[in-house]
Amino acid sequence: MNILSALPLPQIRSSADSRPRDPGVVYCCVVREAPHVETARAVSDASAEEYVKFVGVEISAATESPVDRSLLSAIIELVASAPPGRVADVGCGPGRVAALFASHGFDVLGIDVSAALLDLARRAHPTIVFEEGQLTALPVAGATLAGAVYWYSIIYTPPDRLDEVFVELTRALLPGGYVLLAFQAGHGEPVHRADAFGTKLPLTTYLHDPDHIIRTLTDAGLQLHARAIREPELAHESSPQAFIIARSTPRVARPASRSERPHAGYRFGTGSRR
Repeated sequence: MNILSALPLPQIRSSADSRPRDPGVVYCCVVREAPHVETARAVSDASAEEYVKFVGVEISAATESPVDRSLLSAIIELVASAPPGRVADVGCGPGRVAALFASHGFDVLGIDVSAALLDLARRAHPTIVFEEGQLTALPVAGATLAGAVYWYSIIYTPPDRLDEVFVELTRALLPGGYVLLAFQAGHGEPVHRADAFGTKLPLTTYLHDPDHIIRTLTDAGLQLHARAIREPELAHESSPQAFIIARSTPRVARPASRSERPHAGYRFGTGSRR
């Protein structure tokens, strides 16, 4: 089965939403949510205020190590070298990564399933566009993103559903575009919480296997660019932290046709042989 043809189209907002429409956002029909998406949305909506109190609205040393911040700097430099296009902060939460890219002059779109987090992101970063969307149904046209960052947003997706996420990512990236993924590393094992973040709601996250992530990215048509794993070092960490940078296949320049090539035996403007 063609995974791309089976993916649902994105629902971004209701018709009652009076916010101005962004020309770079795809507005479409209702998406059927997988159970893990529904759960993540419910927990995020219920815990949004407390979550933002913990992580803040900017990337900082309180929640990102020097290694983490250096990799964010690396993806900014790589995306700057890619073909021009928008950058998506996928699973943006309060827009911390989006704000970092915006501060470097990029055109940024923040995407999340949580209406409560999106509301907080818009209040914290009023000049950035934030829209509702899922990892398997990004609210963008195909081949429009120069870069994307999934900063711990794949941790709610079961390992056997990541292929859908990365096929959708491949659809959205420009040829030569880059993606950075960050996640807690393990062997794909689930971590269950009966009362996630004091919401009295259950939540399951996954410690993804970096090798499985790389294989699934490659199967989706992306190229591995770099990988890094560091040990837990911040107070809230209990597992290794993994980071993967991948790239969409760059467009190969079309060779000049015979009629477009300069004649091999003549100097321009003289007509004389070399």
